Amino acid sequence: MSAVLPRSTAPGFWHRALRHRSFVLGGVLTALLLLAAGMSYLWTPWPPLEMDMANKLQGPSAAHWLGTDAFGRDVASLLLVGARASILVGVIAVGIGLVAGTALGLLAAARRGWVEEAIMRVADFSLAFPAILSAIMLTAVFGPGIVNAIVAIGIYNIPMFARIARGSANAVWAREYVAAARACGKGRLAITLQHVLPNISAALIVQITIRFAVAILAEAALSYLGLGTQPPQPSWGRMLSEAQTLMFQQPLLAVFPGMAIALAVLGLNLLGDGLRDLLDPRLARAR
Repeated sequence: MSAVLPRSTAPGFWHRALRHRSFVLGGVLTALLLLAAGMSYLWTPWPPLEMDMANKLQGPSAAHWLGTDAFGRDVASLLLVGARASILVGVIAVGIGLVAGTALGLLAAARRGWVEEAIMRVADFSLAFPAILSAIMLTAVFGPGIVNAIVAIGIYNIPMFARIARGSANAVWAREYVAAARACGKGRLAITLQHVLPNISAALIVQITIRFAVAILAEAALSYLGLGTQPPQPSWGRMLSEAQTLMFQQPLLAVFPGMAIALAVLGLNLLGDGLRDLLDPRLARAR
């Protein structure tokens, strides 16, 4: 009785996906990000925390592919290991937002009335506190660290997912097959799990990729401010922060982590745009 969006777009999905330039480019860039983080557990050109003050601030060479920083550490190794922090923050922070926000959005759509109004007004209030501001407040109480950054970004993601889930779920609740399910005696919980949640999964998948990109950018910003990943753990944001005082001595120290952040965010945004086009049945038919 229910028409699940991912199933309706399943026939020929990969055939259309491979012809979708945004999806392909985004998928390649995202795969490179995951590959870099995974490879760093098995191999890096040099030990990422090994200092060699005699060879500090060196340019790219056969020994150090992307040069060395102010402490003589290999920049390529730092970039590979720094990808771990970005993915860790993205996965956990987006997971917090997905689980809590989707649950609240589905509850708001199922109950309606004052429950929906209360959840949405709290969500609107939460959006007044961006991830960076929330992290600053948490840091003032608990001290800087990646855990507080993850919690702050995760809390910021909750109202985002709640609004997406609630808006998409309201559209599903107005469909005929949901009315038929209610006429058959199904409760709100059963309808939500069997009909509503599967039909809003496409919108949630797209939102996951977009929020993942935002989480990576937020983590980099927090680390740049000294509120995120703490030394000696490598982080792209902290690499930028350390490079700002050496812009005239070795400008490439800022270029490489900046490019890593930009490519990671670009890849996830392109992947999200591609998934939106491919999972939307109206756009899929247009293609």
